[in-house]
Amino acid sequence: MTMSTYRIQGATGEWEVVIGLEVHAQVTSQSKLFSGAATAFGAEPNAQVSLVDAAMPGMLPVLNKECIRQAVRTGMAIDAQINKWSRFDRKNYFYADLPQGYQISQLYHPLVGEGSLMIDADEKAGISEPKTIGIERIHVEQDAGKLMHDQHPTMSYIDLNRSGVALMEIVSRPDMRSPAEAGAYVRKLRAILRYVGSCDGNMEEGSMRADVNVSVRKPGEEFGTRTETKNVNSVRFVMATIEFEANRQIDVLESGGTIVQETRLFDPSTGTTRSMRSKEDAHDYRYFPDPDLLPLVLDDAFLEDCRNSLPELPDAKRARYENELGLSAYNASVLTAEVETARWFELLLGETATAQGKQPAEVAKQAANWLISELFGALNKLGKNLEDSSVSPSAGAELLALVGKGTISGSIAKQVLEKMLETGDSAGVIVEREGLKQESDTGAIEATVDKVLTDNADKVEQYRGGKEALFGFFVGQTMKAMQGKANPQVVNEILKTKLG
Repeated sequence: MTMSTYRIQGATGEWEVVIGLEVHAQVTSQSKLFSGAATAFGAEPNAQVSLVDAAMPGMLPVLNKECIRQAVRTGMAIDAQINKWSRFDRKNYFYADLPQGYQISQLYHPLVGEGSLMIDADEKAGISEPKTIGIERIHVEQDAGKLMHDQHPTMSYIDLNRSGVALMEIVSRPDMRSPAEAGAYVRKLRAILRYVGSCDGNMEEGSMRADVNVSVRKPGEEFGTRTETKNVNSVRFVMATIEFEANRQIDVLESGGTIVQETRLFDPSTGTTRSMRSKEDAHDYRYFPDPDLLPLVLDDAFLEDCRNSLPELPDAKRARYENELGLSAYNASVLTAEVETARWFELLLGETATAQGKQPAEVAKQAANWLISELFGALNKLGKNLEDSSVSPSAGAELLALVGKGTISGSIAKQVLEKMLETGDSAGVIVEREGLKQESDTGAIEATVDKVLTDNADKVEQYRGGKEALFGFFVGQTMKAMQGKANPQVVNEILKTKLG
């Protein structure tokens, strides 16, 4: 299935889904956009509220430079236009969680203009080739507070800890055409934000959430009327929202109804959306330039500093892993999907190369295969991820060095890894303590081989009569007799000699 052929079969034929996402990403910063109040997650309600955040009379906003720096770096990471001149606007509306009665945002002159993001092919998800998703803008704005409806039987409580927290609103073009594409876009955007360090991407804690715009049309026709489902906080829920909302809209249209432009909410417990309010247009918010804030003007030195501070981003890192380290496309994509995995792998690679006295490219495949197949597999069994691993990159490198030197075999290394995760001991200690060293003593191996061949004289005859597949049987019997500790290369050589 090519990228644009996701279709929903309705009673009147096929329908195409058109999707645009507005992702709100909380900027990584010690303090809020216009005040010095802290932003850490999980504080007691209303413990992180300055007089500015609570909109006390006479309080003036002061722009936090770090929030601007992080937004500019994010824009640069998606190759976007950075606007050296931008301006803050007031978006006026009245709601209990908005103390000022307006939100400071950027409608007319955003900090970051057009950019783009490439989503990767994923055959399993039905994305057959990479696709570029346009990004219209990134603007910086302050978050509202939070109403809590479950604290009292008749009243709602309000927590202003989030009030004034800096958000980047990353607005995509309506370029996505399937739930899978939207899921891939959010995952890729989240990875980039985490590489850059401008947002922790923690969707469960609300520091990254998406407003999902969905419309449907007959293929090739004009865009239909869209609905916007607010504050969806996981990739899975973004995809579920699109699936439900697209089917709902098709049912309405096919039964002769019309789609109302409105704001909706997604209910994770039922997988459905429901209407929240009719959608306002920009003029309903009475936008005007914020009179308390001067226009924001960036100089070249600041932009240069932002650019120089960017790390190697996922696509560049993946290309380097393939081209310079010789890793497969699959391994390179797994290792670069999350910034923590890439950092862990690079530490492992450096330590492994040093321990074995080799160049990183010479040990890259060994290190990558071990991390993806062995360590990920063992952690998965324990219900843990890499961040919870008691095995460090240097401990992994020590284990790989023991395999590289022939001290232990690959199969013994699996047992050693399990014990490392269980006990926290190093590979060397476990191998010594449990007597797991690989036996390379040719005398001992030769004696075992002789016994195996004597015990299986009939099979030796068959082998010499042309049944060469039995060679593996002799290797297996020898390894079994030596409890897996014989050096396989030595076993093979001795068997070849003895069997002629």
